[in-house]
Amino acid sequence: MYQSLALLAALGFLYALISGRVATSWLSGPILFVTAGFLLGPGAAGLLRLDIDAESLRLLAELTLAIVLFTDAANADLGRLRRAAGLPERLLLIGLPLTILLGFGVAWLLFPGLAPVELALLAAVLAPTDAALGAPVVSNPAVPADTRAALNIESGLNDGICVPVVLLLLGVAIGIEFEGLPALYVIRIVAEGLGIGLLTGVALSLAASWLLGRAEAAGWIGEDWNNVTVVALALTAFAAAQALGGSGFVACFTGGLAFRPPAGRRHRLLVAAEGTGDALALLTWVVFGAGVVHTFLDRITPAAFLYAVLSLTLIRMLPVWLSLAGSPVGTPGRLFIGWFGPRGLASIVFGILIIDADLPHEGILLATIVCTILLSVLAHGITATPLAGMIAGRAKRGRRSGPGD
Repeated sequence: MYQSLALLAALGFLYALISGRVATSWLSGPILFVTAGFLLGPGAAGLLRLDIDAESLRLLAELTLAIVLFTDAANADLGRLRRAAGLPERLLLIGLPLTILLGFGVAWLLFPGLAPVELALLAAVLAPTDAALGAPVVSNPAVPADTRAALNIESGLNDGICVPVVLLLLGVAIGIEFEGLPALYVIRIVAEGLGIGLLTGVALSLAASWLLGRAEAAGWIGEDWNNVTVVALALTAFAAAQALGGSGFVACFTGGLAFRPPAGRRHRLLVAAEGTGDALALLTWVVFGAGVVHTFLDRITPAAFLYAVLSLTLIRMLPVWLSLAGSPVGTPGRLFIGWFGPRGLASIVFGILIIDADLPHEGILLATIVCTILLSVLAHGITATPLAGMIAGRAKRGRRSGPGD
C-alpha cells in the first residue's frame, strides 16, 4: 500500500514541476498518467498495486467529474453563453440524439452477434463528451469564445442527459419490465433526471452563495478553508441529486452556473477547487492505465478498434456537422467542434455499470469502450494545443464565416 501511495504522490509532484510546459506541448496530463499507470501497473513493471474494484473506480470517476463540471460552469461567462447563437442547444438536442443513432447503426454493422439493446447501449455509453479531457480547449482564451461556450455547455450537460438513457437500456438488457410505452418512459425518466438535477443544483448553489456572502460580511471565513468550500458544495449537489433520483452531473453543472460567491473570494475559491479536481482526474487516469487498460488491451478486436476510430470521427463529427447546419459556424468551426468531443470520465462510469449488469457480450462492449477512451486520451491530447492555435489564428486573421472559425 505504501509503495503504491509513494509512487502516486511522486507522480503528482513530478507532474506539478512540468505542468506549465506540458500545457503548451503536444502532450497532456491524461496521456502521461495513463502511460505511467500502465508502465508501473501489473501489466508491466508491477510496482503499482492498486486494489481498486469497479465500484471504487466508478466512485472516483463520478466525484472527479462532479468537481470538474461545477468549477467549469462556475468559471463560465454567462453573458457569452447567452450570446452563443444557440450552438449548445443544437449540439444537445440534435447532435446528441443523432450521435446515438449513428453509433447504433455503425455498431449493428460491425458487431452482428450483439443484441440490439447492447448495440444501443454501446452507442449511448460513448455519446457523452468529457469536460476534463476537453479542458485544454475550453479554457484556452485563444479559441473563439462562442466555440468554447458551446463545447463547455455540451460536455457539462450531455452526460446528464445520457444517464437515464443508459439506465433504461441497462434495465431492458437485464430484463426489467417497465410500465407503459418505452418512449413515454424514456421521456419521463429523462425529464425527472434533468429536472431534479437542475433544481437541486441551483437551489443548493444559491443557498450556499447567500451563506458565503453572509459569512464573508461577518468575517467568519477562515483563509485555510478556501480549499474546502467549493469542493464540498459540488459533492453535496452531486450526492443530493443522485439520492433524490436526479442526475448529479446536471446538478453540478447547473449549480456551477448559479454559483455567486462574494466577489473578493471567487478566484481563491475556484482555484482551490480546480486544483482538487485536476488532482483527482489525474489519479483516475493512473488507475485507468494501471487497472483497466492492461486488462482489456489484449481483448481489443479489429472490429472494436474500428468502432473506436469511427466513434471519435464519423459518429461524432457528422451529427455535429448536421446539427450546426444553418448556424453562423463555418466549415473550420464545425470540424473543430466535431473533433473535440473527447470520451473519458462519463464513459468510464457508464462502462462500470455494464460490468455490474453482467451482460452476455460484456467483454466486447467493455473492450470497445476502453479502446475508444484510450484513443481519445491520445488523439485529443496530442491535437488540443496545435489545433486550438490554428483555429485561433484563423479568427485573428479576421475571417468572418462564423463564431467557430
